Amino acid sequence: MINKLPKPFRNFYVLSIVCFVIWMIALDSNNMISRFQLSSKRNSLENEKEYYEEKIKEVEKDRDELFGDRESLEKFAREKYLMKKETEDIFIVAEKD
Repeated sequence: MINKLPKPFRNFYVLSIVCFVIWMIALDSNNMISRFQLSSKRNSLENEKEYYEEKIKEVEKDRDELFGDRESLEKFAREKYLMKKETEDIFIVAEKD
């Protein structure tokens, strides 16, 4: 049976290397497939981290604006929540995308 195998596969070292490569690609607990999945998961989490850091900066800016002086509080309420005085009318101008 060994004589029926191609010549390179009869060599002990080639057989060892092939077995090692198969082991590292698919069978080991730290195989290449799971490494790739973990790497892609890490990249997506880093992107989410950047997104949330930007949102935190926006919220901190809004908080500073909100707890600033009276005029900035009024401006914030008018722009974000469309609040108005009783004698005023609001016209919303929306841009088409």
